[in-house]
Amino acid sequence: MGKDEQTNIEGGLIGLDLDRTCDTPLHRQLESALRAQILSGLLPSGARLPTSRDLARRLHLSRVTVTDVFETLAAEGYLHARVGRGTFVTPLPLRNEHADPRPVRLSRRAEQFMTTVPATNHTGPPRAFRTGTPDPRLFPWKTWARLSARVCPPPGGNVGYGDAAGHAPLREAIAAYLHAQRGVRCTAEQVLIVSGSQQALDLTARVLLDAGQEVLIEDPGYRGGRNVFLAAGLRLVPTPVDAAGLDVHAGERLAPRARLAYVTPSHQYPLGVVMSAARRVELLEWAARRDAWVLEDDYDSEYRYSGPPLPALQGLDDAGRVVYVGSFSKVLMPALRLGYMVVPRGLIPAFRAAKDTLDRSAPLAASATVAAFIQEGHFARHLRRTRRAYAERHAALLAQAGTLVGTLSLVGSDAGLHLLGRLPDGIDDVEVAREAFKAGVDVNPLSAYALKPGPAGLLLGFAAVTPGEIEVGAQRLRQVLLDL
Repeated sequence: MGKDEQTNIEGGLIGLDLDRTCDTPLHRQLESALRAQILSGLLPSGARLPTSRDLARRLHLSRVTVTDVFETLAAEGYLHARVGRGTFVTPLPLRNEHADPRPVRLSRRAEQFMTTVPATNHTGPPRAFRTGTPDPRLFPWKTWARLSARVCPPPGGNVGYGDAAGHAPLREAIAAYLHAQRGVRCTAEQVLIVSGSQQALDLTARVLLDAGQEVLIEDPGYRGGRNVFLAAGLRLVPTPVDAAGLDVHAGERLAPRARLAYVTPSHQYPLGVVMSAARRVELLEWAARRDAWVLEDDYDSEYRYSGPPLPALQGLDDAGRVVYVGSFSKVLMPALRLGYMVVPRGLIPAFRAAKDTLDRSAPLAASATVAAFIQEGHFARHLRRTRRAYAERHAALLAQAGTLVGTLSLVGSDAGLHLLGRLPDGIDDVEVAREAFKAGVDVNPLSAYALKPGPAGLLLGFAAVTPGEIEVGAQRLRQVLLDL
């Protein structure tokens, strides 16, 4: 080996700087550094290393340490010794960093996940008219911090996995709240704490249905539910929604063997209609007759601006066919990732087993804080405060109907956190949403929630912004619509 090549090798070793202040042993540092230089090509295949004596002197190490490192890397296949000639870098297969990687082979479920990701992901600070987002400025952060500091760590220091069904005090508080405020008939034993409503929908799909079975879904309807069922391999049956809610007879004609109906009866998403009493009875009779299930998503029923919240569908169920789902995302904050479900007594063992298999238990710290928040009356006060604020914002958005006349027709609804705006024929709501986003306004196209073609429209959320911000947003949206 020539002198020039030896110089190149030693040049590659100049970067072997050892940190004597860190906890990593020096021999481990040397191993990692040499291994990295070999893999990167800085020490090329076939190159000869300095002798153990020379390298030990340069790095102020013992010769035994360097010899041990050489032997370790030789055992791993990076180096090899030639008697009487020295230690050399073992030739490794050439790596072409610029070659195209092989196509990744995904499961059908993974491919389904990728097709259900929304084209526009509204992130960052809330602005008009983002849907599904409460106003963080109305949240009692100081009270929350005080409660959180008090309950964590928990009394007795229990930091194990916990009950698969969730923190017992939170389940008790939720059961009491649902009985008093939503007319839900349940005990704490029937309540499971989940990571938001999405996990509740996923658990229901896994426990109650097999791949290929049919599920009735509202059309248009909540995309999150639709995506979960698709990912579970279920066959979606788009079922029309009219002024009374899901058309049960139409669903039965379309799918006589359907085993599940997924509904949002208290405030249909996205149209905002309320399922009538007659339609609720029809749905429960269908479930009992067909040995099927009803999945009730009660996502924002706490917010009703004319009269008390409507009772839940689950309260009418005498046959034990309804799985009830609720969430703290709208009333507290989406980032909390806490929801709950109420399952019929006969399904408790199956749902507990599924929950235990998938993620063991919900986060204890957040669960304990929410339990105290409810038990000490802060939750009720927060609901009263946000109801007043959101009622004012609801009225402010309706007041902008005059501004938007001729371009957008607002459909009034006295509940929830969004309104629906109908667009004139011939206007592409997806294009409107895209241009509005550029103008600083977040709107969701109605067509994105439908599986079958229907009227164009926009979903306008109002909870996260003040009346003044709503007015500015309406002006920007009107200009976008006029330009189109």
